[in-house]
Amino acid sequence: MRRWILDIICCPICKGKLMLTEIESNEADIAEGLLTCAACKAVYPIFSGIANLLPPDRELS
Repeated sequence: MRRWILDIICCPICKGKLMLTEIESNEADIAEGLLTCAACKAVYPIFSGIANLLPPDRELS
């Protein structure tokens, strides 16, 4: 996931600001990490550079 995307995405549940916890990254990209909503505390994982922004109750089994 490109870092600049953090400036334009928001929580799909409440539209709150997403805070990044980096696990693996470089200057331009985030390979692994977590996006946490500052308002509702929902957590969205980033795996292989792709953020899973499906709300928790909509995740695929």
